[in-house]
Amino acid sequence: MPNKPAAKKALRQTKTRTVKNAKEKNKIKEILKKTVKVMSTTPDKTLELTKDFQQKVDKAVKAGWMKANTAARKKSRLAKALKKALKK
Repeated sequence: MPNKPAAKKALRQTKTRTVKNAKEKNKIKEILKKTVKVMSTTPDKTLELTKDFQQKVDKAVKAGWMKANTAARKKSRLAKALKKALKK
C-alpha cells in the first residue's frame, strides 16, 4: 500500500480509470459482435452499427487507450466483412 498522500491518490485514479477503460472496451466488443451478428440479415441496421463502431474506436484512439494501428485494423476487418456480406 502507498504511504504518501500523492501515491494514494494515484492509486485511486488508476482504479477509476481502469474501470472506465474496461467499460469502454466492452462497449466496443459488444457493438462489433452485434454488427457481425446482424450483418447477413439487415443491411440498414448493419450500416448504423458499423458507423457507431467506427466512432467508438476513433474516440478510443483519441482518448489514448487504443493504438491507432489497432483501431485501423479493426475498422478495416469490419469493412472487409461488411463488403463481403453485402455482396451476397
